Amino acid sequence: MADLGSIFKAYDVRGVIPDTFNADIARAVGAAFARVVGGPAVVVSHDMRPSSPELARAFADGVTSRGVDVVFAGLGSTDLLYYGSGSLDLPGAMFTASHNPAQYNGIKMCRAGAAPISGETGLDDIRALAEKILDGADDAPAHDGPEGTVTERDLLAGYADYLRDLVDLSGSRPLKVVVDAGNGMGGHTVPAVLQQGLPLEIVPLYFELDGTFPNHPANPLDPDNLVDLQARVRETGADVGLAFDGDADRCFVIDERGEPVSPSAVTALVAAEELKREPGSTIIHNLITSAAVPEIVAERGGNPVRTRVGHSYIKATMAETGAIFGGEHSAHYYFRDFWKADTGMLAAMHVLRVLGADERPLSQITEEYSRYAASGEVNSEVADAPGRMAAVRTAFEGRDGVAVDELDGLSVTLPGGAWFNLRASNTEPLLRLNVEAPDDTAVAALRDEVLAIVRA
Repeated sequence: MADLGSIFKAYDVRGVIPDTFNADIARAVGAAFARVVGGPAVVVSHDMRPSSPELARAFADGVTSRGVDVVFAGLGSTDLLYYGSGSLDLPGAMFTASHNPAQYNGIKMCRAGAAPISGETGLDDIRALAEKILDGADDAPAHDGPEGTVTERDLLAGYADYLRDLVDLSGSRPLKVVVDAGNGMGGHTVPAVLQQGLPLEIVPLYFELDGTFPNHPANPLDPDNLVDLQARVRETGADVGLAFDGDADRCFVIDERGEPVSPSAVTALVAAEELKREPGSTIIHNLITSAAVPEIVAERGGNPVRTRVGHSYIKATMAETGAIFGGEHSAHYYFRDFWKADTGMLAAMHVLRVLGADERPLSQITEEYSRYAASGEVNSEVADAPGRMAAVRTAFEGRDGVAVDELDGLSVTLPGGAWFNLRASNTEPLLRLNVEAPDDTAVAALRDEVLAIVRA
């Protein structure tokens, strides 16, 4: 019996090629997607991994076998796929494993208008039906009409124009921008968006599309993968550095000194810009984002709303509240005007616009958005995650002035402004710890105290 439980995650599909994910599975998922999600057509795109074209074509075959058409967009970033889904008002499927190593691939799926699909909103149904199709046990009547058609369509120019209409960089002072695409899809999208008649000198780093990632993994969340970008920024005297992940939906920012700008500071900066445009708007931030974000949003007259980690929660909360923007600690940035979807490119353009309108260096501009010290994510492999979480809660909840909540994992706020969040991984036997406090000494002390319990 087919069992796709190992590759169907909370929000997407992710597996090892060809051991747990292959063209037969992609074809079955395509057929199931067409049945569960429906619609007159599905837009399909893929990244630069060697396995991606075959998987995307197999998925398209599955979709058309159910009488549903396919708009095949070919190479693209995940946010380009969201642009296609939003602008064409069609469901979509993006073949990528994001920042995972070369042997992985996967699918990010959405409903029309780039609306998210999670386990509770269709992904579990797609999995169950795909398993039946693979087993030959699908008891639904066979499709007896004509097969759907596949139409090739290049979305890159429309995507670039749409973003450039949202953020006008034509009046920027001249900027030198180093971009590390990590041999991922940023090498495809950055030239179209940022190198067409703008006062930007783009210094490319690893723009060659290569899904074997010959230079470094396309995961900017790991500081080791930022080293080349930091060095190039310093060597060239650049104003800013940008690092995209493999499918280019996340963007990390490096200042002129070669120092990382935290995603929380970027969230606060973009939020401040959006609030200038629409005063009093709602801004979403997840619970691991720095406390500086809701402080700054409130100071600028906005309405900060805290949510769980994960794009489906962010997008759902944006829809409920009418939020104009949302940011996560992982450098996912969501925009109401981009169908509430995440796009690292648009966040980068906001940073460039602010920098291009100000004579100060980026480090000075972002200083006001960086108020606290943070640990970054610290992972611990544990055999009994619930037991360790309970032990941490017991150790802290009785103390004076301590607040505890379980919106997402365990969040503990201490007197004096320090806080931490401890969450279990959805896919690995790990507990993930994030700590923030007024200074590095306080961060280290609280981090070590929690880890002593977690790793006891």
